[in-house]
Amino acid sequence: MASTQPRRPIRFPSGLALSWTVALSLAVSSTLLAADLPSAHVSFRNDVMAVLSKGGCNSGPCHGNQNGKAGFKLSLRGEDAAFDFQALTRDLFARRVDCTDPEQSLLLLKPTAQLAHEGGQRFRSDSPEFRILRQWIAEGAQDDAQHAPRLERLEVKPTESVLIEPDKSAQIAVRAMWADGRTTEVTSLAVYDPASPLIKVSHDGLVTAEPPTETTVLVRFLEQQVPVRLAFVPARPDFAWHGPAPRNLIDEQIFAKLRQLRMNPSALCADHEFIRRATLDVTGLLPTAEEARHFVADRRRDKRARWIDTLLERPAFAEFWALKWSDVLRNEEKALDRKGVQLYYDWIRRNVAANRPLDEFVRDVLSAQGSTYLNPAANFYRATRDPLTRAEAAAQLFLGTRLQCARCHNHPFDRWTQADYYDWADNFARIQYKVIENRKNDGLDSHEFIGEQIVYVARSGAVTNPRTGKPARARFLGTHASSPTPAARDAGSGGPAEETDLRPALEELAKWLTAQPEFARAQVNWVWFHLLGRGIVDPIDDFRPTNPPSHPLLLERLAADFASQGYDLRRLIRTIMNSRTYQLSSEPTADNREDSLNFSHAIPRRLSAEQLLDAQHQALGVPVRFQGYPAGIRAAQLPGGSPVRRNELRMAGAEKFLAMFGKPARLLACECERSSETTLGQTFQLISSPEIQELLSRKDNLLTALLNSERSATELATELYWTILSRAPSAGELRSAETMLAVETNRRAAAEDLAWALLNAKEFVLRK
Repeated sequence: MASTQPRRPIRFPSGLALSWTVALSLAVSSTLLAADLPSAHVSFRNDVMAVLSKGGCNSGPCHGNQNGKAGFKLSLRGEDAAFDFQALTRDLFARRVDCTDPEQSLLLLKPTAQLAHEGGQRFRSDSPEFRILRQWIAEGAQDDAQHAPRLERLEVKPTESVLIEPDKSAQIAVRAMWADGRTTEVTSLAVYDPASPLIKVSHDGLVTAEPPTETTVLVRFLEQQVPVRLAFVPARPDFAWHGPAPRNLIDEQIFAKLRQLRMNPSALCADHEFIRRATLDVTGLLPTAEEARHFVADRRRDKRARWIDTLLERPAFAEFWALKWSDVLRNEEKALDRKGVQLYYDWIRRNVAANRPLDEFVRDVLSAQGSTYLNPAANFYRATRDPLTRAEAAAQLFLGTRLQCARCHNHPFDRWTQADYYDWADNFARIQYKVIENRKNDGLDSHEFIGEQIVYVARSGAVTNPRTGKPARARFLGTHASSPTPAARDAGSGGPAEETDLRPALEELAKWLTAQPEFARAQVNWVWFHLLGRGIVDPIDDFRPTNPPSHPLLLERLAADFASQGYDLRRLIRTIMNSRTYQLSSEPTADNREDSLNFSHAIPRRLSAEQLLDAQHQALGVPVRFQGYPAGIRAAQLPGGSPVRRNELRMAGAEKFLAMFGKPARLLACECERSSETTLGQTFQLISSPEIQELLSRKDNLLTALLNSERSATELATELYWTILSRAPSAGELRSAETMLAVETNRRAAAEDLAWALLNAKEFVLRK
């Protein structure tokens, strides 16, 4: 790509003083050398920087590494062209470019493998990349920062495509739109980053894959990037659509894409599966045997919608969803102390129970000041104790934006710069706290706090951008104007960092954040994840062009509806759960068996730690016992996170169970801290631990009551199936259970064995 600027005198980047005769000789040499090249100049900012990216020279594994490679360091992905110009033309005594004999420049010899190069050959000597670098060096290796036109946007075609066999390839075309009005073809200089290793992309943007595959290819050129979503679909010549009729906007979008992918959704789940799934998702509990029987027997067409409405009004709904919010808001005992944790949890639960609009709830969190006991929402700032942590948490939780990469350099996969990061963090720089009293148990632990604290906004406080060494300028994320922060209002006051009432600044921040479209999208995606097991954007708090949603229009429409209806959490949950998409069976069909992205069937997942522990005790009619809490409290009602001290876990059986099955310690403002992985230790805990044996053998459990009622073997087995699995036993299951209970001389032992088998069934351990 060539600029239209007039030719300039040759300058020598080494900066050495040359005699006029030597200078004339070199100038003639360079002129002759460039005689066979295009007459227009090569732009360092727009051409050379693109070549460095195309060759991978400025990537993380190469010279874009934090420490560089082999003594040569470039900015990561070309984020700092001025730095790269200095590295190319001044470092190493300016040996990387040779304006007198361009082809002897290290910048050409190494990437073409004419000299030993750890990175191997990056391009050939007859390639466009070579010619661009050679011409730039021949023209004097200048930096055209003052007059290079700015890249305004990329035009990429296609941005989304479905290819059906025998088509196994797609050609991507890329055009650059410049501020001076020009449009240039840059397909061969763009960088293509496929998300899947199964996808291959040629130098010139030809994508090939073996179906079935659905993936994203990120197209990068200079600072612009555009995701391209491609689906390679098997021919399935006998495909015929058999999906159910859509019930709402969710089904319309999900089914339209499935049809395009030649993939039928699974059938609707059975009634017993639905009541178990819905009750677990909304309340964290199992339905009772009586509720399950009544629901399955109910013949009303709207019984599923009725059951959803019933669940949303139960106290357990507010408790279970307060648990979810407590996880991500870092409601943990070490930083907040037990009293603070309980008050924070109670405040969250009351807001969920009252169906407080979610934007108002978040505004209260972000603008909270005062005593962490009297105003529990202020615990958000007690748990996040420095400006950078607060900035990262607020962006990730409420905007679905992960900023962590921009702390050290411009974000390699998103639009955020270091300036964006530190300017956003500066909004939180004046938030301080007073420790009224700290009665901590461990005198050596500087992170433990026990006692009341006061959160306030001080008159001074700032964040320094380490790249510039200058104070950051507070502004809202993605905006250019300064935000109305205490720093802007008190600039030059020279006052002490004393407590002051500057609540309007935080309220303005909270109001701005909750008014952003990203806020509604992030909250919709968070709720969708908890109900369907995977986000429309996944990971759920990582919205960026390089991680596009599986169903963009669905997310936009749900978010718009959520905002227009007053950020009503219950209404959103009701909308999702009433869709046929939510109610699909987990049994895959022949053509959707491999699908994990498009919600063609329910994905079985292990019950969460709290769900599993509560379900075991609920099924056997025995309350869980937690140290320091009243009898009868359920795991889902615990206000705090998993203990972080080993001695606390050794002393507590139930708490140890929760930690083993993934309950988070709440040290991160992220759903990623909760683990759903399965381990060998979990298996032993379920099948042979002293706790499960005690639960089965206790004399005050359900088994004792059933045996004392002198029920028949058939009645006893049937009751256990309805209680533990929310369904009646099949004929074969019933015969086996009857045989076990009738033959065993010790009927109690037989009943315990049957209950043990049901508690360890995949149907019990998994949410299907």
